[in-house]
Amino acid sequence: MHAHGDFDMWVDNQVLLARIKGQWNGEMAAHYSKRMKELVHGFNGQTWAHIVYLDDWELGTPDLEPVINELVAWVIEHGLTRTAQVFKASMLKKSQMDRMVKERIGDFERRAFATEDEAFFWLEQEGFNVEKQVLILKSA
Repeated sequence: MHAHGDFDMWVDNQVLLARIKGQWNGEMAAHYSKRMKELVHGFNGQTWAHIVYLDDWELGTPDLEPVINELVAWVIEHGLTRTAQVFKASMLKKSQMDRMVKERIGDFERRAFATEDEAFFWLEQEGFNVEKQVLILKSA
């Protein structure tokens, strides 16, 4: 099976940022998971946050959900404490995200925002500052 969709992923301070594009399947979710795990090792066990841009995401096939469920458990075990999802209101996206990522698990919290500025403001209040001078690392 071929991977469908695309992503960009980069790190700024203790924040991992990702821009998700297209319709995803399980294969693309596996590529995303592998890349995220590689970058998370750079946080050296410290707490970190995640911003994910979802406006260009066209949802995913059911086979991506178990992959993302496993990834969510892994990243929380490896220091993720805050996730900010950025996308314009969409009940379909919200529904799929709610199935894959709980809003609260222990010290972890996920929130959705309509704009990047709102997401950055929340993360700053939570102790995660983004310099916004980033080098985008393209997905493999």
